[in-house]
Amino acid sequence: MGWAPAECTLPTEERPLRVAEFDALFASALRGLERVAPTHLRLVLDGGAQVEETTRDLTARETGCCSFFTFTLTPGGERLSLDVEVPEAHTEVLDGLAVRAAESAPQVAS
Repeated sequence: MGWAPAECTLPTEERPLRVAEFDALFASALRGLERVAPTHLRLVLDGGAQVEETTRDLTARETGCCSFFTFTLTPGGERLSLDVEVPEAHTEVLDGLAVRAAESAPQVAS
């Protein structure tokens, strides 16, 4: 997680574990991604109850250590929309997240 900013309060030794959690979510549930704006990424996930629970837990923990993230999860039938927004100063972090998502779920078209 070399793109983690200095403001991230997650202990360095825990960062690979968090990255692995995001990678696992993306690999199993990511169905689409769209860069809405430089500071806004939209991820489309499977809409199952377990995916929603996992996503809510993961994003709540991520917000706890990287408070600049704004995550909005919107259920919609068979899909969940996860909007991730950051202040302009943190677009590189969002870039890194978008790359991780695309690499973890290569079948997804961006």
